[in-house]
Amino acid sequence: MITRLQILALAAIVTLVAASPLFAHHSWPVDFSKMVTVTGTVTTYNWGNPHVMFGMDVKDASGAVQKWNVGGPSTNRMAGNGWVKDTLKPGDVVTATGYQFTDGQKILRLENIVMADGKKMFLYGR
Repeated sequence: MITRLQILALAAIVTLVAASPLFAHHSWPVDFSKMVTVTGTVTTYNWGNPHVMFGMDVKDASGAVQKWNVGGPSTNRMAGNGWVKDTLKPGDVVTATGYQFTDGQKILRLENIVMADGKKMFLYGR
């Protein structure tokens, strides 16, 4: 016979398991001790939630092209800092500054960006 306490315990476990991806999602595995800056051409731009993301082609010191993925916060938070759906478009040349993933992947948690015209755009305020 299943008791009420067992049903409540099972419900609590199911809720925690279902919510665990949400907790993991918000923990970007980045090295906050070192800012990284890359300059390159925007290849993709996805204005959507939960994070605005864009791709960049960045030339390294030898001239080889590296593919970077750059992510910001939600569209609401970015809009609060002056971003709109068409702030970026493929072909734009930008300089992105943020924190790289600790495992060395070419993924950047964006802090700010300098547009081709020199305008600096922030994501989390100044």
